[in-house]
Amino acid sequence: MNAQRDIFEQPKIDCHCHVLDPDRFPYAADAAYHPSGAEIGTLRSFQEVLAVHGVRHALLVQPNSGYNADNRCMLDAIRQGEGRFKGVAIVPPDISMAQLQDLKAQGIVGVAHNFALLGEPHEGVLDALWDRLAQLDMFVQVQVRDDQMVRLGARLRGCGARILVDHHGRPDLRAGVGGAGFQALLALAESSRCYVKLSGYDKFSLLPFPFDDAMPFSQALLAQFGAEHCLWASDWPHLRAVRRLDYGPLLALFMKLVPDEAARASILYHTPRRLFGFDGG
Repeated sequence: MNAQRDIFEQPKIDCHCHVLDPDRFPYAADAAYHPSGAEIGTLRSFQEVLAVHGVRHALLVQPNSGYNADNRCMLDAIRQGEGRFKGVAIVPPDISMAQLQDLKAQGIVGVAHNFALLGEPHEGVLDALWDRLAQLDMFVQVQVRDDQMVRLGARLRGCGARILVDHHGRPDLRAGVGGAGFQALLALAESSRCYVKLSGYDKFSLLPFPFDDAMPFSQALLAQFGAEHCLWASDWPHLRAVRRLDYGPLLALFMKLVPDEAARASILYHTPRRLFGFDGG
């Protein structure tokens, strides 16, 4: 019981979550999927979740579900948070430097690419965008699955920007930790510019909570990247989840995965605070 209380009291930053409020910000017409019911997560609901679990800050990620490149709901949440939130936006590849600078001034720290959902880009399509992000010291965030990293890894290493990889890289568990896609992700550790989110078990595990089949992949990422290049995230409010997920048990699972107090503090708080420029509150 004391250990579980400690995880709620320890300073934390949630590095992948979404805010969806279709009443105030109607879904975009070009969004293929419109979250509903328990998938909807308003700013007020999210703030209550953070307060109960002792989470100080959060990195909001613009969802393809509901909004695509309409970032208004997320930007509104960042503005209302008054420093509590940063964000990762979805933007068109031809966005200008001035437009990116404006987003950065509003608390956006990077741009998200959901290759797992939308497929891989053609060679060269994103080069100019990634170069602009590198110049602005912003992140290229990617969500991949299975063996996509085999083809994308070299391009990411060469882009010059810092890299965020969502949800363990969503590996093919049947291929094991030696699978080509997961090995390509592990190789990105050599660049020292890549950070991996220990999150999203529901998106790749073949088992129910506590996702025992995914633990070797978490451990391999921790061993290869180190605590200074790993982040924790809830993926709240769990869009398209195939099973029930709850915030507290996900935190408890992380505590079990990372028993070392110094490593846990680095992943949960010190690394994301430094990376994303949160204050000490």
